[in-house]
Amino acid sequence: MKNFFETLRNIWKINDLRGRIILTLSLILVYRIGCFVILPGVDSNELGGATGGLGGLLDLFTGGAFNNASIFALGIMPYISASIIMQLAGIAVPAIQKLQREGESGRKKINQWTRYLTIIICFFQAPTYLQTYVYGSGTAVIYDTWLWYVAAVTILISGTMFVVWIGERITDKGIGNGISLLIMIGIIARFPAALIEEMNFKMDNMGMVIFLVEVVFFVLVIAFCILLVQGTRRIPIQHAKRIVGGRGGKQMLSQGQRQYLPLKVNAAGVMPIIFAQAIMFIPALMFGGSTFADIFGFWYNLVFAFMIIIFTYFYTAVTVDPNRIADDLKRSGGFIPGVKPGRKTAEFIDNLLSRITLPGSILLSLVAILPAFANKFFGVQQNFALFYGGTSLLIMVGVVLDTLQQIESHLLSNHYDGLMKGTKIKGRGSSLPPVGQAF
Repeated sequence: MKNFFETLRNIWKINDLRGRIILTLSLILVYRIGCFVILPGVDSNELGGATGGLGGLLDLFTGGAFNNASIFALGIMPYISASIIMQLAGIAVPAIQKLQREGESGRKKINQWTRYLTIIICFFQAPTYLQTYVYGSGTAVIYDTWLWYVAAVTILISGTMFVVWIGERITDKGIGNGISLLIMIGIIARFPAALIEEMNFKMDNMGMVIFLVEVVFFVLVIAFCILLVQGTRRIPIQHAKRIVGGRGGKQMLSQGQRQYLPLKVNAAGVMPIIFAQAIMFIPALMFGGSTFADIFGFWYNLVFAFMIIIFTYFYTAVTVDPNRIADDLKRSGGFIPGVKPGRKTAEFIDNLLSRITLPGSILLSLVAILPAFANKFFGVQQNFALFYGGTSLLIMVGVVLDTLQQIESHLLSNHYDGLMKGTKIKGRGSSLPPVGQAF
């Protein structure tokens, strides 16, 4: 406990880190307040509330804004959907491929296009949300006129773009990845109510012991998720012997050092789940009914798991470039023992990455569909089952580890001890050289 308070004092001593944390918390507070600002002309008391299904999951990701008919009801998911489309387009569209190779200027242009595409997606999702949820609640709309309808659609679109702005400001000026952090905050906001609901249900029907067993397994699932996010396959790297020393001084032969290149078992982190979930949201919002879809059903989870495996391979291929890693090793005088530098090294890394990505993607998909097993076979209530593994827990674990890793980097760069002595926190992107942000 003493070390914990000492770490907090060290964090507060670093002006830049203190400012970033205060800005991040302030913007999160603005986001949370907005989740409770109801659309003008809507009686929130008449709203039925979406429980279970994709409606419940959307409410989970938006921190209750979906059920509240808030100005942030669409949340950040339209932006994530737009990001997925742009990344997929980067494979097939030469113009976007060219922008991706232009560095910072190209990235800014792609981000601008992503924002425009987000607005287009919101133009479809906002009316669908009003028709299926707000109007579907019966008498929730107080002033049912075309002017109110246009104003409500405009507010929903503006709310989503404001949330995108908050996320980007956190990424640029705060701490952590802003978009992912906002999703995590929304999820955490719903956790206490789900836990209390599960406890009351178990105490009324099965007893406290069953609830405690569920909590123990919940902790074990968290530990497994951490291992999945942190797991790496270390490749030994040998550096050639070099002559050190300058003119007039004694020259010495420096022995080559052996280091390791850690390849993550799950190099894509939680992004495949976020991508797959966003894709599942689009048809559900456009064509689903008030309950949207059964996220605890067999076919939903089968398709969901298959999409996660595909996106894991896709996102790993996008973010980890074996050719670039091989070139960096060659320039620094490093090589993998028994493997020729250059093309052979790139092929070796690519083959190894493919082999470790397969079990990583399967384990990731199994964790993602764990809530369905918890609900169908072990009687866990739907609201708590959403945290029992699945998308929500993996997002929380991944984002927390990323944020802690950034804080630790600030501490170490200012010559303070890390968050935990004797260990190093690894974020999703800490195992490889920087390969770009999640969004």
